[in-house]
Amino acid sequence: MILFIFSCSSKNTAEEITAEIADNGTEEDNPPNILLIIADDMGLDATPNYPIGSVKPNMPNLEEFMADGIRFTNVWANPLCSPTRATMLTGKYGIQTGITRVGQTLASSEHILQNDMLNYSTALIGKWHLSVDANQPTAMGIDYFAGILNGTVRDYYNWSLVENSNSSTSTEYVTTKLTDLSIDWVNNQSYPWFLWLAYNAPHTPFHVPPSNLHSQGDLPTDQASIDANPLPYFLAALEAMDSEIGRLLANMTEEVRENTVIIFIGDNGSPNQVAQEYERLRAKGSIYQGGINVPMVLSGKGITRKNIEENSIINATDLYNTIVELSGNSENTNTDSVSFKTLLGNSETGNRAYGFSEISYDDESSDYTIRTSTHKYILFSDGAEALYDLTIDPLENTNLLDNSLSETDSTIYNDLTASLQEVVK
Repeated sequence: MILFIFSCSSKNTAEEITAEIADNGTEEDNPPNILLIIADDMGLDATPNYPIGSVKPNMPNLEEFMADGIRFTNVWANPLCSPTRATMLTGKYGIQTGITRVGQTLASSEHILQNDMLNYSTALIGKWHLSVDANQPTAMGIDYFAGILNGTVRDYYNWSLVENSNSSTSTEYVTTKLTDLSIDWVNNQSYPWFLWLAYNAPHTPFHVPPSNLHSQGDLPTDQASIDANPLPYFLAALEAMDSEIGRLLANMTEEVRENTVIIFIGDNGSPNQVAQEYERLRAKGSIYQGGINVPMVLSGKGITRKNIEENSIINATDLYNTIVELSGNSENTNTDSVSFKTLLGNSETGNRAYGFSEISYDDESSDYTIRTSTHKYILFSDGAEALYDLTIDPLENTNLLDNSLSETDSTIYNDLTASLQEVVK
């Protein structure tokens, strides 16, 4: 429970905040630090302790988060990188911001999460992918930005690093460099901080990470071998990311670590080349479960439920108000974000009745999907429809609309179609 809430309307200096803490409470009264870690193209099939997928990476740090916190099973993101990041940053669905596919630019006039983190120092380290303007992250209100403007790098060992609008070439392994930058930034903070750490791993290009960071063995480095069997390279990149997350935490003091909430999430499903169990073209880039049902884990300060599987419906938009509420600030009502903070301390059902996701192919055609706790409805850009009972058909093999609906399913269909129209109108 957060007892100390700053009432200022703008960010204070470190000295002012330190003085206010001294006047008003003890060390336990401090708002928590918040570490949001985003993995790029990591679906449930590539995540330990989820039932989809038979070949899993070795990720002991992520599994420790799970054992010490909550593993969410029904989190929906968007099926591609940029739209998910925009939804988390603004708390709004893509139809509100205009970011529904890759290559679109987020308007700099948008109000973002960091604007509501009053009295926090904020950083975004890693992948931006919402414009090619190096000034945009800091211009929108993020205190410090360092990372990658584009969707990926051509070479994990030779890439363009942007730091507060200044560009340089880095030859350090990307995942390691982003971690170095995060360690340096965290160690320079003297009052509550919010770090958005957006690794570009395990996004393509598939590659061989430094051998000390993964357990996939002596992998061939030639492109033909990678193309013939990309899965171990994909897993190696995930393991390297986990190793570096462990290094980041190890470089925090015990005091800082104990006062930090950790949120780990994937931005969309695994790429089709390495997807497991999902039918081809039903992974990244699709609004089937393989594209939008992503892993999310919360642990750390204030997470009193331990080693718990949580099945409540969560949208990526919901991170916005959840993080704001964790910081002790007021939720933003001008969003599509529904805070799930209550789930962190008890087992009551979440506050969201429906999950929603979307993808557009051009300015005129989009696929939309909406779900309840049991059923999922899809409206495709060509007018085709699908209805699935996810409780018995999690891989979406049987479209209930191919046959006559039962009375119960018919009621659910009518409810979902009407609710979808309310969202996209």
